[in-house]
Amino acid sequence: MTIRSITADEAYHHCDPQEFAFETTEEVEELTRFIGQNRALEAVDFGIGIRHQGFNLFVIGPEGSGRHSVVQSFINEKAGHEQTPNDWCYVHNFNHPHKPLPLEFPSGKSLVFKQEMHDLIDMLRTTIPAVFEGEDYRSRKKTINENMQQKIDKLYSGVDERAREESISVVRGEQGILFAPIDGSGTTLDAEAFRKLPEEVQKEIEKAIKKVQSDLQQAIHEISILKRNAEEQSRKLKKETAGLAVSHLIDTLKAKYKDQEKIIDYLDNVEKEITERVDDFLPSSGKQSEIFFPLVSSAPSFKQYEVNVLVTHENEGAPVVYEDMPTYQNLHGRIEHKAEMGMLTTNFTLIKPGSLHQANDGYLILDARRLLIQPFAYEGLKRTLRAQQIRIEPVERLLGLMSTVTLEPKPIPLQTKVVLIGDPLIYYRLNYHDPEFQSLFKVQADFEHSMNRTDESQQLFAALLASLARDKKLLPLHRTAVARVIEQAAREAGDREKLSLHIREFADLIKEADYLARQKEKKYIESMEIEEALTAYRKRGGRIKDRMFEAIEQGIRHIETSGEKVGQVNGLSVILLGSDSFGCPSRITALTRPGKGGVVDIEREVELGGPIHSKGVMILDSFLSSRYARTIPLGLRASLVFEQSYGDIEGDSASCGELCALLSSLAEVPVRQSMAITGSVSQQGEVQAIGGVNEKIEGFFDVCNQRGLTGKEGVIIPATNVRHLMLKKEVVQAISEEKFFVYPVTNVDEAIEILTGVPAGERDDDGNYPEESVNGRVEAGLFRFARDIQKFEKIDKKNE
Repeated sequence: MTIRSITADEAYHHCDPQEFAFETTEEVEELTRFIGQNRALEAVDFGIGIRHQGFNLFVIGPEGSGRHSVVQSFINEKAGHEQTPNDWCYVHNFNHPHKPLPLEFPSGKSLVFKQEMHDLIDMLRTTIPAVFEGEDYRSRKKTINENMQQKIDKLYSGVDERAREESISVVRGEQGILFAPIDGSGTTLDAEAFRKLPEEVQKEIEKAIKKVQSDLQQAIHEISILKRNAEEQSRKLKKETAGLAVSHLIDTLKAKYKDQEKIIDYLDNVEKEITERVDDFLPSSGKQSEIFFPLVSSAPSFKQYEVNVLVTHENEGAPVVYEDMPTYQNLHGRIEHKAEMGMLTTNFTLIKPGSLHQANDGYLILDARRLLIQPFAYEGLKRTLRAQQIRIEPVERLLGLMSTVTLEPKPIPLQTKVVLIGDPLIYYRLNYHDPEFQSLFKVQADFEHSMNRTDESQQLFAALLASLARDKKLLPLHRTAVARVIEQAAREAGDREKLSLHIREFADLIKEADYLARQKEKKYIESMEIEEALTAYRKRGGRIKDRMFEAIEQGIRHIETSGEKVGQVNGLSVILLGSDSFGCPSRITALTRPGKGGVVDIEREVELGGPIHSKGVMILDSFLSSRYARTIPLGLRASLVFEQSYGDIEGDSASCGELCALLSSLAEVPVRQSMAITGSVSQQGEVQAIGGVNEKIEGFFDVCNQRGLTGKEGVIIPATNVRHLMLKKEVVQAISEEKFFVYPVTNVDEAIEILTGVPAGERDDDGNYPEESVNGRVEAGLFRFARDIQKFEKIDKKNE
């Protein structure tokens, strides 16, 4: 069995600053393409290129990977070469006032139309009164009135003549029309004289008066008809006159928009409305209304002729809209209200656009998490994408909380590309739980977390850092600083052969380094400032780590780094606190005795162990049963525990250490406490890769270094984790000076041999392990347990 420790070169993959031809990033050309995201950008290019329904995009990527800026920059570049979409506006619906009409105009022309309508109304407000004050209208109206009056006078004259023939006088007074008899001399008889007449004469007079009254009633009826006819003629004259004043002005607009049917229909309705309501354009006295309603303006309103420009495009190309607050109203638009006389009123001019209107025939970028936490926003977006039209509707109506009459604007056709950006968890959850999701977001653009570390990619990464420094107006980076950032990118990627693409972290890092360099009045950032920034960042978030290591040093938390103990191993774990993480050693102990309970995981029994950790312990039981004493039932009861652990434990990275503790207890072979171990184990005893290997090694190193290195301390790791090593310089220096060791192993036999200093042992041709080997002692112990159980069972039966 070959056991070795890693070299300093394996512990840290340096980036040689001499590989860069530049002195500072000022000399580096601007980065013209996005690095490491070819797969995602190809998907974005396909998604924005295909124009069929449902081919919207969902961009998957971790926070801080630059997914927003990359996608928006990429789409902006594409959209700049596309056709500028049309404008949209809402106008009054004269046939159904509660359903405003949408009108479409070529780009930038909606504002022109709005001004033309404004100028039209202003012109009519001066033209129409002038026409109605003209001689032609006044003379024609006077003729109508005179003709009516002549006919009325003629009717009254006819009644008077017939009354005189009956010796009746028709008297017009303040109390109306009265009838009185007259004598032969033409004198009107008063009441007293009438009573003195003979009764027969009185009856004849009364009969004559009734006849005259009947004639008068007939005349009054004919007069009312004459007045109605005259009023109708006046109205026709008014409409005709107004039509003459309006038509030539509106005809000019109709000629301009002759190819747009909806605009022509709207102008026809405007012309009809103005001729019907021409009195609004004529001067009138509002004094009477002001007496009763002093707060209400008596002036007529011309809002129904206004144009509410919803969306207009001043810039060339397709619009690219990022909605930072994707509420239902911000996406679909809203209908505002204003208070008048204690009431809320609205009209079509108070319709406001949403992001979908602004991004119509363009691109709308949304954050998936923010969209999902807004009530009705996600469902509303799906409905709009399915229907391919934008309907403005109050949220209260969706909830059924509003039954009052409000505006119902007619929907606007939608042709936009929606881009959702979110974490992988959100994408896969939506894909699994929402049956409509896959039909609406058919294009997946998955952003890489890292890229391969090659000479070419390091040059590209240097160009990326140069672009970040220029964009943020930071000091240029010296090539030593670039090399140090690249090394940090490899550590963040968790693989020395990769470079992390979490752009935000590196942007923040060089910002901090820029601050430090400016304090020193430097002209560029060097590796020293990068190192100081990293140290300061770790220090700011290191309070809890310092307290935990202080407890270890004070002996409150028991971690031994010298001597030997049976059934006791130093395990390693990673503690995550927000964006900070650090490694910390934990004592793992195992106790074994004869029994039939197998391996008991105390953490699982008290519900502190997670399912993955419990799975790892079960694998240990399976490993012991399959490797040792296979000819007899396994008579073992063992317990495993993380000492002084008071929180949840998850993961299987301690299973190799737990197995070594069990083997030490069974073989009664002590374990070197100057060593720590990490790694998961398979049923065949293979040691498998784990995460956080750098933090775990550094955590144990810090404890040992604090107590003083003796040259015996070290950590056992899976051999497959060697490529993930990017250890801090103190550890690398200790390795190079042979004061600290890191041992890569492929199986548990190698690990137990390093921990105990005793050969693990292999079976000979007869199938037996060497007696003094760890495996031989383990198997002997298990046979001894079986004999003890058998002896106990015989004694128990005799006692029965």
